[in-house]
Amino acid sequence: MPQLTPGETAPDFTLTDHTGRQVSLHDLRGRRVVVFFYPAAMTPGCTKEACDFRDSLEPLQSAGYEVLGISPDKPEKLAKFVEKESLTYPLLADPDREVLTAWGAYGEKKLYGKTVTGVIRSTVVVNEDGTVALARYNVKATGHVASLRKALEVA
Repeated sequence: MPQLTPGETAPDFTLTDHTGRQVSLHDLRGRRVVVFFYPAAMTPGCTKEACDFRDSLEPLQSAGYEVLGISPDKPEKLAKFVEKESLTYPLLADPDREVLTAWGAYGEKKLYGKTVTGVIRSTVVVNEDGTVALARYNVKATGHVASLRKALEVA
């Protein structure tokens, strides 16, 4: 499973968000974008991570970053997740796991000592020109957003 590395072009995508709207990466050219991949809406770790991004959204946006979350959940489940946790950024549905796979965020991983196939919790930062600025794979749900902000020098 290939993972993205800094300097390469991020694969384009168009996915449906939690409101039913189509969101395309190419429409965000000219902006820096934080794309995070998580296994499942409304699970404890994913809720922690999503809420950390929500709580960091204003400083990230002030520094010029957009935030997008992607999971294999359907838009209807994402809408419930957004409402329940008061999330304030788009969550995108990738039920076919095509984008997850293209971005290196789906494949074999270790879970409780066993090798399984699933979503690899990952975050990729895309520059204004569509190239990868930063790619982190197998991140922890707790503390990841704070670590990311430090790496991006976002206070």
